[in-house]
Amino acid sequence: MKLCALSVDLDEIPCYHAIHGLPMPDEGAAHAVYLRAVPRFLALLRELDVPCTFFVIGRDLDHGPSAEAARALADAGHELANHTQNHRYDLTRQPRDVVRREVREAHEAIARVQGFAPAGFRAPGYTLTDEVLDVLADEGVFYDSSVFPCPAYWAAKATKIGLIRAQGRESRSVVDRPTVLLAPADPYVPARPYWRRSPHNGSVVELPIGVTRGARLPYIGTSIMAAGPARVGLLTAQIDGRPLVNLEMHGIDLLDEHDGLAHLRPHQLDVRIPVAQKEDTLRAVVRDLGRRGYTFVTLRDAARAFADRA
Repeated sequence: MKLCALSVDLDEIPCYHAIHGLPMPDEGAAHAVYLRAVPRFLALLRELDVPCTFFVIGRDLDHGPSAEAARALADAGHELANHTQNHRYDLTRQPRDVVRREVREAHEAIARVQGFAPAGFRAPGYTLTDEVLDVLADEGVFYDSSVFPCPAYWAAKATKIGLIRAQGRESRSVVDRPTVLLAPADPYVPARPYWRRSPHNGSVVELPIGVTRGARLPYIGTSIMAAGPARVGLLTAQIDGRPLVNLEMHGIDLLDEHDGLAHLRPHQLDVRIPVAQKEDTLRAVVRDLGRRGYTFVTLRDAARAFADRA
């Protein structure tokens, strides 16, 4: 069984300002992900005829047009999953009652849009702890997709936060504990600590973010878009063979500087890549994975498939 699940974290533009320690964006840019990127994802996924899981921040649904865009995703058959209420990068440093509130309030916001509670969760910045997993289990979450056992990403993130600090700004992003790099790269049921595989069936299935075989290079939106349609096949060949290719992207992966994001150009390199090229890259990835025998499913369906095997 070879499955591929596409997912998109719908982090709005203020999240990127928080990462880079920048003042909050003006209203014209603040909702670019829902108002510009979501319609592009809808159209491209319809063209490719593949499902997708969208991780939603609960507070964004207070904005009427964004809530309508999220409802359009659900109506098209895509999965909406929980990305916390407020996207606190320091979620793992908060007391349990705060974590519970972040999960529960986002659950409720998403249920108001699609009519039922989400099955899945992804932590802001991919950071996870045993305590967060305990809350997910208590709240009836079926699967988590936060573990990112990628040395290259971990090092790049730590370096970037240090550079931002050196420039006199303060990033709200948080570096995960390096022990995450010991976690399995394929679906598993977490033990305690969470980066170890449990010998027993558990209540939460972990679906790690995609990394290649061998060197565990990142197979995410940032890396595939940087590779471009002509070179992304080299990266895809290195992940081929994993039972689940969990390709995690962000809404900004279908935005560029012409979407009111020119101010992010010095900080967020992916806004320099034209949207048309990004769309061609995703087309190339989906077609290549299809030729390699992968079936496209939502993360919810992937978790069901691996629940008994993990």
